[in-house]
Amino acid sequence: MSVRQPNILLITSDQQHWSTLGAINPSIRTPALDRLCAEGTRFSRAYCPNPVCSPSRSSIITGQYPSVHGCWTIGVKLAESVPTVGASLSAAGYATSLIGKAHFQPLASRPGSESLECQPTLRDLDFWRSFHGPWYGFDHIEVARNHADEAHAGQHYAIWMEEHGLPDWRDYFQDPPGQPRRHAVRRHAWDLPEQFHYTHWTGERTVAAIDRAVAAERPFFCWASFHDPHPPYLVSEPWASMYDPADMVPGTLTPGEHDANPPHFGLTQQSKPDFSPWRETPYGNHGFHSHLHDPAALRRDMAVYYGMISFMDHEIERILGRLDHHGITGDTLVVFTTDHGHFLGQHGLTAKGAFHYEDLIRLPFLVRFPGRVPAGVESSAMQSLVDLAPTFLASAGLPVPGRMQGLDQFPTWSGGPAVRRRTVVENRHQPTAVHLRTYVDDRYKLTVYRGHDYGELFDLREDPGEVRNRWADPAYAGVRAELCMAALQEEIAREPMAMPRIAGA
Repeated sequence: MSVRQPNILLITSDQQHWSTLGAINPSIRTPALDRLCAEGTRFSRAYCPNPVCSPSRSSIITGQYPSVHGCWTIGVKLAESVPTVGASLSAAGYATSLIGKAHFQPLASRPGSESLECQPTLRDLDFWRSFHGPWYGFDHIEVARNHADEAHAGQHYAIWMEEHGLPDWRDYFQDPPGQPRRHAVRRHAWDLPEQFHYTHWTGERTVAAIDRAVAAERPFFCWASFHDPHPPYLVSEPWASMYDPADMVPGTLTPGEHDANPPHFGLTQQSKPDFSPWRETPYGNHGFHSHLHDPAALRRDMAVYYGMISFMDHEIERILGRLDHHGITGDTLVVFTTDHGHFLGQHGLTAKGAFHYEDLIRLPFLVRFPGRVPAGVESSAMQSLVDLAPTFLASAGLPVPGRMQGLDQFPTWSGGPAVRRRTVVENRHQPTAVHLRTYVDDRYKLTVYRGHDYGELFDLREDPGEVRNRWADPAYAGVRAELCMAALQEEIAREPMAMPRIAGA
């Protein structure tokens, strides 16, 4: 490694299926991401630590699993006192910035769980004009919470729209709760002009953050956090019409595949399913509803989903070009990934939830660092988002705190052997009623549900499509027992050690 501390650029999308890269999927155009594939390494087996936004994003900055950092599902606040990778890098002289989506806090505020990411604070633009951090270890933030035209729009994004000539920006978004509904539900093609879209805003403001760090002659850690392709399926033209729905090939349900699965899988294929046994709190569970869909409508949604990704890729190209402009491409570690995956008809599903198929928990994951990370390589070495924080610290020559549960992946990124051979995915939507763990190794995937004797066991080598659940298969009884022991060992191994032992007592 160079003596000079590297710049670190983390680029993420939101809810992007692992296969949506032009380098491996000819149906989608992503030239900037393809460039990262060509100039770096694509890791084909990367996983999230939790398949919903807040827990997974919190793991990125803490290096801890949700069960340890405390933000165990959406609607739960990540404590602002939690140590983060940004704080460590800032203390070491880095210019740290977060541009785009944060989602570390809930859409409601309560004593003890105060939130900046809720109404009316979201649209208190005077507050956001004066607040740019520090926040969660980032010295400078420019954030927005909404997806598409959701009422959550506001914060720094709204200020930017006003400053760039769109004072009536509220007309392009739904109204906050408690206000009269003025707008019909928009679908697919958004009337918001492209130049005011938050994807463009994230790209522009990321470039500005890089420019500031370069002008200050400081190494930077910049997180460019794009909001899309998270539903609703709505984007500005020309991206909304970039792909023909007739060319889309959504996933499908294999007849009978849910017969051996836990009961909530099969209920998704009913028109009016009863999920009340799993509703322990009033806040519901993602994905616990009917997933029946019209195939033509799904193809249209998928076309827009692809367009949202191509729009993001266009802005990523601008960001990478800025590194070239400043002559710092060779000094910058770039990582692209997402917080979790998505369903577009696979297994009959259309929304995230307690369905730990590869479509949901596996991620696109690209690493580029010229001269240090092999170029044009595909690697099956396992990755987890919980590894990002320790790896960023190690790449900067900084110690990795014992409280971090992730692994330093830089030896693997540099072309060495895999440092991770198994991973765990948590999911706790309810205190007890929807609480599960998934253990994944090079061949098998085991999922255990709290308080239930059902589960899942998939042989990913023999059944990569995950249509034959072997949990109750007598032929796999020995494998299941071995995996249960391996999963227990992994639970023990990932226990953090925040403080070293320095005496006998």
